[in-house]
Amino acid sequence: MPLPPSHIDSIKGYIEIARVDHWFKQVFCLPGIAMAIALDGAPVTSQSVVKMLIGLLAVCITCSSNYVINEVIDGPFDRFHPDKQHRPIPSGRVKVKWAYIEWLLLGAGGISLGWMVNPAFFVTNASIWVMGIIYNVPPIRAKDVAVADVLTESVNNPIRLLMGWYAAGAARIAPLSLLCAYWSLGAFLMTAKRYAEYRRIGDKQAASEYRRSFRWYNDTRLMALMVFYVSSFSLLLGIFLVKYRVELVLTVPFVAAVITIYWHISLRRNSPVQAPEKLYRERRLMIACFAVAIVGTALLFIDLPWLGQFFEVHPPALAKLVGPRV
Repeated sequence: MPLPPSHIDSIKGYIEIARVDHWFKQVFCLPGIAMAIALDGAPVTSQSVVKMLIGLLAVCITCSSNYVINEVIDGPFDRFHPDKQHRPIPSGRVKVKWAYIEWLLLGAGGISLGWMVNPAFFVTNASIWVMGIIYNVPPIRAKDVAVADVLTESVNNPIRLLMGWYAAGAARIAPLSLLCAYWSLGAFLMTAKRYAEYRRIGDKQAASEYRRSFRWYNDTRLMALMVFYVSSFSLLLGIFLVKYRVELVLTVPFVAAVITIYWHISLRRNSPVQAPEKLYRERRLMIACFAVAIVGTALLFIDLPWLGQFFEVHPPALAKLVGPRV
């Protein structure tokens, strides 16, 4: 016998707040896997592939736990947003007490599953759940503090890279320059999302009621922050490329294209960057992302010794240019 429509709506609501459609964000783990294999010599075996797949499932479930607590805590504020007021919690389709239980069960399930990969992955996976608490839950609730909201949310980017890195079986930590570049890229993406949200609401008072950080944010500050984060990303990425894998310099035009297209999309009225799960509809962005993935993966494993000559530093020659030390 089919369930009454009200029950069906309720069940759908609990699935919706887990945001399974956001699982695609775990694609940020994949560069960690590829780099662990290329830079750290992590072996590729049937057993390691199984662990990678378990790791990806674990992080998906853990992140769903974070999405649930995000929906629970943000419920009272989402009613001030023109679109989010229709989400399951502000619309009354989900009971908060059961949502809290869903949050704990998903967190326990995802973190426990991570133990099947290896201890380093387990700790890293647990850290992304802790970051969800820091970001969402009072009294810390970094989400309410301008700039801190973006930095605490975007730190999940390097954490995801580390989870891919450890899921592949890497023995040491990933390069710090790469992790910081990944963090800066995530901060740029999040700030662009804030900018799109701010413009979508279109009213300073309503925006401040929806998200407290908007009491400080405005168009100019958000744009300036985007420039800062994308500049930081570019510099840190350059350090990583020259130091660890100079062949990846050839991906720079493709990476720049992705950032430029994303930035352009964020400037639209009612921009789709407010809901990243819908960005697959942006054909130019998807083509640019696939180009980065294909070219970048290939260059991780193809050596081009001649390319290194253009970036090689010769200290004696450099000393002649700058003169003797005083």
